[in-house]
Amino acid sequence: MSGLVAPLVTLAVFAVPLAGLPWLASRVRRRGVGAGLLGPIEEIWGHPGAHRARFEIEVRQERQAEAPFTG
Repeated sequence: MSGLVAPLVTLAVFAVPLAGLPWLASRVRRRGVGAGLLGPIEEIWGHPGAHRARFEIEVRQERQAEAPFTG
């Protein structure tokens, strides 16, 4: 029995955070925040095209914010 405890604890240490990542991703997407948190994870393991699209959106938002007021 004691030989089974160490592998189960190790499995739990890795499984709990990994199981929480999909929940975190859905929560961040709903709220529209956290690009800095999930961007690198999505770029490496997820969908690289989505990361590039997010980068383009950020660049466009910065350009709009820098436009001078002409009114």
